[in-house]
Amino acid sequence: MSAHPVVETRGLGKRYGSRWALRDCSLEIPAGSVTALIGPNGAGKTTLLHMLIGLSRPSAGEVRILGRSPREQPALVLPRVGFVAQEHPLYRSFTLAELLEAGRRLNPRWDAELATSRVTRLGIPLSQKVGRLSGGQQAQVALTLALGKRPDLLVLDEPVASLDPLARREFLQGLMEAVAGEGLTVVLSSHIVAELERVCDHLVILASGGVQLAGPIDEILGAHRLLTGTRRDPGAVARIDSVIRASHTERQTMLLVRAERPIADPSWQVDEVGLEELVLAYLEQQAGHAAPEVGRLELAS
Repeated sequence: MSAHPVVETRGLGKRYGSRWALRDCSLEIPAGSVTALIGPNGAGKTTLLHMLIGLSRPSAGEVRILGRSPREQPALVLPRVGFVAQEHPLYRSFTLAELLEAGRRLNPRWDAELATSRVTRLGIPLSQKVGRLSGGQQAQVALTLALGKRPDLLVLDEPVASLDPLARREFLQGLMEAVAGEGLTVVLSSHIVAELERVCDHLVILASGGVQLAGPIDEILGAHRLLTGTRRDPGAVARIDSVIRASHTERQTMLLVRAERPIADPSWQVDEVGLEELVLAYLEQQAGHAAPEVGRLELAS
């Protein structure tokens, strides 16, 4: 285990002209974790990932990868970081064998045996031109190039966004096999929450250019509950900070709340919340779609 978090940001921000694409982002991502980075378009996900891998210079704050700056010490950081972009940019005129050879020449930690065995196992001929591969195969090749670097940190920016469900499942299965075998730390940006729930153990929600929620998924889910009770009048009860989303029918009020302690009020039915519902509630809240907060919760001491 690294003495430092693998990824650490403090007050990180990026400004384009007068607009902040990301602002006051402070995170710690521990070694060996697989972190889902979720947010709507324009939330700053790609901006954050590009600063993590040194492609973009921060306008404010700092970022440390494995305890070092990717911009100030790239020779010490970048060989230990793998990156897969959404569009999987590859040299389409190369054969797969030529692409793997380029990987060997460009990366000092390159593992030729790992890369070759992985594409062979996937059934992709080394003589095949990259431009003739399917979208799913190209995504697997991009992942192979990133894994062939033997990285300590693997950063993936919407890598399955353009893939069909089968190719998406195969990509994520290959990713999890690599994580299990190598002990990688992974940061994975995606809109597909149901897929992320299967592979990730940490969560970061970005919205409105900042971090809205971050931490281990089990702890986050454990701190939230769905409450169902008789209809409450929003105007007759005090506003509280712990309500993330409120909705109403004629007879019922339903709340999604953040509650660090057990809820003692017997007038509520208390249920667990799923990851997808939780994520959507936070994104709705930031988009201004959430219903008015209602009720005052009584927590057991």
